[in-house]
Amino acid sequence: MSAAATPEEQIAGAPEAAPSAMSRRHILQAMSGLMAGMFVAILASTVVSNALPRIIADLNGSQSSYTWVVTAELLAMTATVPIWGKLSDLYDKKLLIQLSLSMFIVGSLVAGFSHSVGLLIVSRVVQGIGAGGLTALAQVVMAAIIPPRELGRYSGIFGAVFAVGTVAGPLIGGVLVDTSWLGWRWCFFIGVPFALLAIVLLQLTLKLPTVRREVKIDYIGAVLIMSGVSALLLWVTLAGNRFDWASWQTAALVGAGVVLLAAAVLVESKVEEPIIPLDIFRNRTVALTTLASMLVGVAMFGGTVFLSQYFQISLGKTPTTAGLMSLPMILGLMISTTVAGQIISSRGKWKGFLIAGGIIMTAGMGLLSTISADSSFGLLSVYMVVLGVGVGMLMQNLVLAAQNDVPASELGAATSVLSFFRSLGGAIGTSALGAVLGNRVASELEKGFGGAAGGGGTGHSVPDLSKLPEPARHIVEQAYGVATAEVFLVGAPFAFLALIAVLFIKEKPLKTQSGMERLAEEKAAAAAH
Repeated sequence: MSAAATPEEQIAGAPEAAPSAMSRRHILQAMSGLMAGMFVAILASTVVSNALPRIIADLNGSQSSYTWVVTAELLAMTATVPIWGKLSDLYDKKLLIQLSLSMFIVGSLVAGFSHSVGLLIVSRVVQGIGAGGLTALAQVVMAAIIPPRELGRYSGIFGAVFAVGTVAGPLIGGVLVDTSWLGWRWCFFIGVPFALLAIVLLQLTLKLPTVRREVKIDYIGAVLIMSGVSALLLWVTLAGNRFDWASWQTAALVGAGVVLLAAAVLVESKVEEPIIPLDIFRNRTVALTTLASMLVGVAMFGGTVFLSQYFQISLGKTPTTAGLMSLPMILGLMISTTVAGQIISSRGKWKGFLIAGGIIMTAGMGLLSTISADSSFGLLSVYMVVLGVGVGMLMQNLVLAAQNDVPASELGAATSVLSFFRSLGGAIGTSALGAVLGNRVASELEKGFGGAAGGGGTGHSVPDLSKLPEPARHIVEQAYGVATAEVFLVGAPFAFLALIAVLFIKEKPLKTQSGMERLAEEKAAAAAH
């Protein structure tokens, strides 16, 4: 069974005639609210990532806290993506997207008023649940109204929204943090008006017929998956910090994680409508694109989330400057996504871009593994452009390949599964590589301060460089430079494994009909037999 009934499934349940292709004007109108919603999610994420070093320092948080502020949102989004898809079988999709935006607003307000790291992490969970709705529903709706062959023509819009949100976020965040009468709390408040605008635009522009059908939501599977993943994430975050890697705590957390995930697989194989339908992995393209998406998530999220911290702590830059320094990677991503999309639409060939993206992303991760506290911005820019180009060629085209190779009735399942595993990879990568960074920083600081762990209280906490004397500041800068390079070195093999996965994907011609049209044909063919 599908993990989520797509709009075309619902339409097929009605007696109306087969839907005709939507005009470009109607598609653009429908996209306006969806893109506004996605912009909110991107903006909130990028604003916070750049402001985190200051936020964690002000709230007296640790390196583990820094990691979990990011991981909490990713984990919540990961666990709820399939559930939002299931809910779309029962309720109006427009209402669900507006509900997800409303949850995002609530999470943003709570985060803005947080006075402890714990409350901040809870608010990020609420934001993640809202982002899960946007992620699940936006991609399914887009697949329903746009043929795979034409998706590339709209990549420029996706790329522009992603680029503006990603570029504007760090810059806005930097300015807010550096402006004394505003401060980092406005990094959360700033997204609220945009979310309200998205709700209004969706109300005015998104019109999809809805036919309810009886479904059963696999809440047990969802809880088991989230619990199993959380146990393993807690282990990689705390091991080597709160307890030894070889300890009873490690055995307990790993054992619990494995048992819970094994139980989840058992439940998913038995229930009528699983959160993750295991039979969809019989499709070779879906299986390989899912694996590649997860590996891209590990490499991309796990590596890049710590770049802003590197700019501010290792290079001693202000949040505003750190935001500007991230531009090369975003521009590389935007350009490669747009150009690849246009070429794919005109020629109908896509596998070459997946292979090139895998090679270039691996090279970018490898180049960034050579950085240090003394690296020049010119060199860093080249490395970030390389990484951005590789990621841009991979991410959207992996979804395109999977959606193109499944029946229209399984578009929701394929899209939800890819989103789930990419987010899962990001959560695992952020947590695991955050642990690598934290342990290496502690090791370098202990070495630099001659065995006095933490050298004046830094330890596993994120330091405020302005409060450190010059000799200690230099040691901290070097420690974060070495540790960040190691994060990219550890992440590079995951990028290479993603390349291996895409090599085995079989290229198939892109379909020229939208999901709604394809489903109508499939239903007609089934009725004829």
